Amino acid sequence: MTERVHIREVGPRDGLQLIAKMLTSEQKLEWCRRARDAGIEEVEVTSFVPPSVVPQFADASDVARGAIALGGFVASALVPNLKGAQRAIEAGLRKVNYVLSASEAHNQANVRRSTQQSLDNFKDIIDYRNGLAKHAAGRVQIAGGIATSFGCTISGPVDETRVLQIAAKYLEMGADELIVADTVGYGNPGQVRRLMSAVIREAGAVPVACHFHDTFGLGLANVTAAIDAGVRAFDSAVGGLGGCPFAPGASGNINTEDTVYLVESLGFETGIDIAALLDLRRVIEGWLPGERFTGSVARAGLPKTFIPVLGDDGRQRIRMTTT
Repeated sequence: MTERVHIREVGPRDGLQLIAKMLTSEQKLEWCRRARDAGIEEVEVTSFVPPSVVPQFADASDVARGAIALGGFVASALVPNLKGAQRAIEAGLRKVNYVLSASEAHNQANVRRSTQQSLDNFKDIIDYRNGLAKHAAGRVQIAGGIATSFGCTISGPVDETRVLQIAAKYLEMGADELIVADTVGYGNPGQVRRLMSAVIREAGAVPVACHFHDTFGLGLANVTAAIDAGVRAFDSAVGGLGGCPFAPGASGNINTEDTVYLVESLGFETGIDIAALLDLRRVIEGWLPGERFTGSVARAGLPKTFIPVLGDDGRQRIRMTTT
């Protein structure tokens, strides 16, 4: 059987959080619908943060409910605290991605509390979820994210031991997934291979995902290193949109189209249609003129040597394109 790598589209959240132009709820849901139709299994559709902090997500509840109504994919949201998690669950989401920073300075700048206080807050979220489980239709999945795992623009190096300690705490409290993030794009393949091998050992049967930014052009190299370490799930954004407010000048997320091309070229199945992603990219470019989009597949098209990986049913998951 062909081994699968899961790609989570985070463009409607991370891709939009620093963009001044406000997309409508309908546009965000169109993004989700087209991503679903391209074969993406999970979309991080919004973030439950105060509108005064990120006005782009003032419609978080409406987008969450609309994404659930679309069906056919896992709709998740990023939350920084218990209140955000409560709002996400009340909106009907069955997947919540929590985030804290391994860097104390970054955590204070981002959510105005210590990393330990954020860990304590995660326990509050787990307790809240567990209290609802017997009443809710299905158990809400809670992922624990570790931002700045590979370095910080404020404090510089981040101790890998600290990252592993946070991962262990998450697992002890009941995290359903770990998300290890290179928030500012400082990671390199050797570092990624070393740290992610250790995180995979710590996690055991709990799924582990990576979230890479491409600040220094190493995003896709870091994907390859993470795959070598055993990671089988990655965050990315169509067109490479996104960024961190505490990393001036940094580029956005790894590009979804290029990530799928890389993963399929390595022989893994993604179930994602690159041509459909390029169609979605063109739509988003129309919505966001003047924004910086990245991506080699969009520029050059797929090479004639590219052989898409077949699913276990023998169907071709990705069609060739000369776009």
